[in-house]
Amino acid sequence: VQLQASGGGLVQAGGSLRLSCAASERAYYAKAWFRQAPGKDREFVAAINWNGKSTNYADSVKGRFTITRDNAKSTVTLQMNSLKPEDTAVYYCASGTGRGPFLVSSQYEYWGQGTQVTVSS
Repeated sequence: VQLQASGGGLVQAGGSLRLSCAASERAYYAKAWFRQAPGKDREFVAAINWNGKSTNYADSVKGRFTITRDNAKSTVTLQMNSLKPEDTAVYYCASGTGRGPFLVSSQYEYWGQGTQVTVSS
Protein backbone atom coordinates (compact mmCIF):
# COMPACT_ATOMS: atom_id res chain seq x y z
CA VAL A 1 0.00 0.00 0.00
CA GLN A 2 1.34 3.41 -0.93
CA LEU A 3 0.08 6.51 0.85
CA GLN A 4 0.17 10.03 -0.55
CA ALA A 5 -0.42 12.90 1.87
CA SER A 6 -1.33 16.40 0.77
CA GLY A 7 -2.85 19.62 2.02
CA GLY A 8 -0.14 21.02 4.24
CA GLY A 9 0.91 24.64 4.17
CA LEU A 10 1.40 27.85 6.07
CA VAL A 11 -1.48 29.26 8.10
CA GLN A 12 -1.91 31.83 10.83
CA ALA A 13 -2.84 30.82 14.34
CA GLY A 14 -6.57 30.26 14.61
CA GLY A 15 -6.82 29.18 10.99
CA SER A 16 -7.70 25.85 9.42
CA LEU A 17 -6.13 23.28 7.14
CA ARG A 18 -7.40 20.06 5.65
CA LEU A 19 -4.97 17.19 5.12
CA SER A 20 -5.77 14.32 2.81
CA CYS A 21 -4.17 10.92 2.41
CA ALA A 22 -4.83 8.79 -0.64
CA ALA A 23 -4.09 5.07 -0.58
CA SER A 24 -2.97 3.17 -3.66
CA GLU A 25 -5.43 0.39 -3.00
CA ARG A 26 -8.66 -0.13 -1.14
CA ALA A 27 -7.95 -1.58 2.29
CA TYR A 28 -10.39 -1.66 5.16
CA TYR A 29 -7.80 -1.22 7.90
CA ALA A 30 -7.08 1.31 10.60
CA LYS A 31 -5.69 4.66 9.50
CA ALA A 32 -4.03 7.39 11.49
CA TRP A 33 -2.18 10.66 11.44
CA PHE A 34 1.05 11.25 13.33
CA ARG A 35 3.25 14.32 13.43
CA GLN A 36 6.85 15.16 14.13
CA ALA A 37 8.07 18.60 15.10
CA PRO A 38 11.74 19.58 14.75
CA GLY A 39 13.83 18.00 17.48
CA LYS A 40 10.95 15.96 18.81
CA ASP A 41 9.78 12.37 18.50
CA ARG A 42 6.94 11.41 16.23
CA GLU A 43 3.65 11.62 18.12
CA PHE A 44 0.15 10.33 17.67
CA VAL A 45 -2.49 12.79 16.46
CA ALA A 46 -5.63 10.91 15.46
CA ALA A 47 -6.77 7.45 14.42
CA ILE A 48 -9.84 5.93 12.82
CA ASN A 49 -10.98 2.33 12.63
CA TRP A 50 -11.67 0.37 9.48
CA ASN A 51 -15.28 1.52 8.94
CA GLY A 52 -14.96 5.05 10.27
CA LYS A 53 -17.20 4.50 13.27
CA SER A 54 -14.54 4.74 15.95
CA THR A 55 -11.93 7.45 16.37
CA ASN A 56 -9.25 8.46 18.86
CA TYR A 57 -7.44 11.75 19.33
CA ALA A 58 -4.45 13.03 21.21
CA ASP A 59 -5.52 15.27 24.07
CA SER A 60 -3.67 18.17 22.49
CA VAL A 61 -5.93 18.15 19.40
CA LYS A 62 -9.20 16.90 20.83
CA GLY A 63 -12.05 19.24 19.91
CA ARG A 64 -10.00 20.94 17.18
CA PHE A 65 -9.12 18.14 14.76
CA THR A 66 -11.44 15.65 13.07
CA ILE A 67 -10.39 12.49 11.26
CA THR A 68 -12.69 10.93 8.68
CA ARG A 69 -12.37 8.36 5.92
CA ASP A 70 -14.03 7.51 2.63
CA ASN A 71 -13.42 3.84 1.90
CA ALA A 72 -14.97 4.11 -1.55
CA LYS A 73 -12.28 6.64 -2.48
CA SER A 74 -9.54 5.09 -0.29
CA THR A 75 -8.91 8.43 1.39
CA VAL A 76 -8.45 9.64 4.93
CA THR A 77 -8.84 13.28 5.88
CA LEU A 78 -7.71 15.32 8.86
CA GLN A 79 -9.62 18.56 9.31
CA MET A 80 -7.60 20.87 11.54
CA ASN A 81 -9.29 23.92 13.05
CA SER A 82 -8.18 26.53 15.57
CA LEU A 83 -4.58 25.81 14.71
CA LYS A 84 -1.85 26.79 17.15
CA PRO A 85 1.87 27.41 16.61
CA GLU A 86 2.57 24.21 18.56
CA ASP A 87 0.76 22.26 15.83
CA THR A 88 3.67 23.04 13.51
CA ALA A 89 5.14 19.73 12.34
CA VAL A 90 5.45 17.31 9.48
CA TYR A 91 2.24 15.28 9.41
CA TYR A 92 2.31 11.64 8.33
CA CYS A 93 -0.59 9.40 7.43
CA ALA A 94 -0.33 5.74 8.28
CA SER A 95 -2.18 2.54 7.49
CA GLY A 96 -2.28 -0.55 9.65
CA THR A 97 -3.23 -4.16 8.97
CA GLY A 98 -5.80 -4.41 11.73
CA ARG A 99 -9.23 -2.93 12.23
CA GLY A 100 -8.18 -0.36 14.85
CA PRO A 101 -8.18 2.35 15.82
CA PHE A 102 -4.63 2.18 17.19
CA LEU A 103 -2.71 4.85 19.01
CA VAL A 104 0.85 3.58 18.68
CA SER A 105 3.03 3.84 15.60
CA SER A 106 4.13 0.21 15.80
CA GLN A 107 0.60 -0.86 14.83
CA TYR A 108 0.95 0.84 11.45
CA GLU A 109 2.83 -0.84 8.65
CA TYR A 110 2.55 1.70 5.84
CA TRP A 111 3.49 5.38 5.97
CA GLY A 112 3.10 8.34 3.66
CA GLN A 113 5.89 10.76 2.86
CA GLY A 114 4.69 13.54 5.17
CA THR A 115 3.31 17.00 4.57
CA GLN A 116 4.54 20.15 6.31
CA VAL A 117 2.14 22.19 8.42
CA THR A 118 3.40 25.53 9.69
CA VAL A 119 1.31 27.72 11.98
CA SER A 120 2.51 31.26 12.50
CA SER A 121 1.71 33.25 15.62
